[in-house]
Amino acid sequence: MNHNTPLSPLPLQHLADAQLRVMSTAQLDAHGVSSADAGAHCRPGGPWQQLLPGVCLLHPGPPTSEERLHGALLYAGRPPVRAARAVPAQPGAGEQHAAYADAMITGLAALALHRFSSAPPLLSLDRIDVLVPRTRRLRSVGFTRLVRGHGMPTPQQITGVPVAPVPRAIADAVAQLTEAGAVRRLLTEAVRGGHCEPAAIVRELNRARLLTRPHVVDAVDSLLAEGRAIAEDRLYRMVAEYGLPDPLWNVDLRLPGGPHLGGVDAYWPDQAVAVELDTRAPRQGFRQDDDALWSEYARKREHLERLGITVVHITPKKLRDSLEQQAAIVRTALMASTDRDPAAYVVVLPR
Repeated sequence: MNHNTPLSPLPLQHLADAQLRVMSTAQLDAHGVSSADAGAHCRPGGPWQQLLPGVCLLHPGPPTSEERLHGALLYAGRPPVRAARAVPAQPGAGEQHAAYADAMITGLAALALHRFSSAPPLLSLDRIDVLVPRTRRLRSVGFTRLVRGHGMPTPQQITGVPVAPVPRAIADAVAQLTEAGAVRRLLTEAVRGGHCEPAAIVRELNRARLLTRPHVVDAVDSLLAEGRAIAEDRLYRMVAEYGLPDPLWNVDLRLPGGPHLGGVDAYWPDQAVAVELDTRAPRQGFRQDDDALWSEYARKREHLERLGITVVHITPKKLRDSLEQQAAIVRTALMASTDRDPAAYVVVLPR
């Protein structure tokens, strides 16, 4: 048999109707196309080509960016030989891609799918990163680079492709980047674009042990400052859009002639209500440091509440995802002040 030998009518007709012209040898086998037949069609000058080991491109031209993505996933997610016949022939749109197992696109390719303007276009990428479990026994090959991880996140489906969430994709991308500006641009766009909060990115960078690299640390410092500024802007917008009374912004509270009680982001002195933004982010895996910072938050809150001051604790994520709900919580605290005993007198100073 040579590469010009036609296949049986049923497989050819079925494959011609396939939405994607890239299939694994296991999928082809489910169509009645043997490995020998597939190999014959992938010979030089044939109608198909081998895109990756065990993955065929069902036309002779260059692969599209979509075909490269699906080809990389088919290679990374291919099952053991004994389970090959259990793989669906061609996943349908919106269905679970069993042929990809738990593989997902990550790194710069994933960020391009998340529509990051700071990520290169898919077709310009020499490598497509695919996240797989650490136990997967495959090697990087061709344009597919395997990224092995202990904990596998839940992928997001983007145009029918399983894609790592933004924080994980950023960490996997940063692991391959040495230019500080490129790292800073990715981190900044993630926060400005509302993809995720700085703390989520820092956690993933920490898990990947990237916070020992100076250019990454510098980018994280800029990220945290950016995240803080964005959270404060959302807090200002919440007060204005939902008709809350104007507070005193960014102030320190002290007892008259006594100790410093701590700073708060907004304070309504007539109602003795304070808002504090929680912009903590763990650094370099020091869980002990994170716990210490949280303990400091808790001590300050307890001290203020003993003095009759209500503290509303808000995270940047809550401001991003449920601004109206946070405004209602603050409004409730302000209205409830009339039912409480008068708070102790405190000195309010600009921070």
